[in-house]
Amino acid sequence: MDFIAGAIGGGLSTAVGYPLDTVKVRIQTEKHYKGFWHCVQETYRTEKIWGFYKGVSASVLTVSAVSSVSFGTYKNFLCMICKLRYGAADAKPSKLDVSLAGGAAGAVRVVLTNPSEVAKVRMQTQRNPHPSVTSQPFSKAKYQGSLHCLKVITKEEGFGGLYRGCSALLCRDCTASAIYFLSYSALCDWLTPPGKSKPGFLVVLLSGGFAGVLAWGIGTPMDVIKSRMQIDESDQHRYKGLIHCVRESVRKEGAKVLFKGLGLNCIRAFPVNMVVFVTYEAVLRFTDHYI
Repeated sequence: MDFIAGAIGGGLSTAVGYPLDTVKVRIQTEKHYKGFWHCVQETYRTEKIWGFYKGVSASVLTVSAVSSVSFGTYKNFLCMICKLRYGAADAKPSKLDVSLAGGAAGAVRVVLTNPSEVAKVRMQTQRNPHPSVTSQPFSKAKYQGSLHCLKVITKEEGFGGLYRGCSALLCRDCTASAIYFLSYSALCDWLTPPGKSKPGFLVVLLSGGFAGVLAWGIGTPMDVIKSRMQIDESDQHRYKGLIHCVRESVRKEGAKVLFKGLGLNCIRAFPVNMVVFVTYEAVLRFTDHYI
């Protein structure tokens, strides 16, 4: 049920945060945007509302699968740690146990998410102006959809192209996932009144939202590097690896480049992770009660 509840929560959360994710990726990877509103206006002017949802189909399916694996791995790994350390899977875990289980969930996520992240970023940064706002003939876009994007990447860059930026994603997800589950668990414990075995839904909403903000606050620098490495197609070869990408980005744009999209990530993270956790808890409690 942890896997199922995680999948439902992840799928619903994608619809909430995807437009802001598109804006975030464009700000992180392209220099000509002056800020959030400029990016929003330019995207809408040239591509209309669908410009904000490029690659969303693959993202919904992937986020559902990834959220399922993330929550399922976390819960099962935590139970295994508790069984080894305390002799019972349902023993109360320490903060270190929660962090280790969260980090393990983040590492497992990377195997599933990297190909879809590459496709999502390529789709989000692809330019195809809307015919009504340009006098030039409407040219065919390189990527016709998420699956076509994956097919083209595999053909042109090989299987390794699907795992471009994997090192940055691993750094981002392991650290952010550990913080994510640790902060959620700690906030729920702190906000739940004594005597209650489970947190109320308001507590879940607030804890989930703040956990998401903290996780993205930690993960944004590697998120910027990950996005830049993933749009670096085979014919460009701008970055030789993680360290080179960090060095070149900081050299050309200063240290502040590592925090591009930080505000957007945090704004998007709060409602998205409220939806994730409240859906997750609701599904588990529903099945506990009725099944």
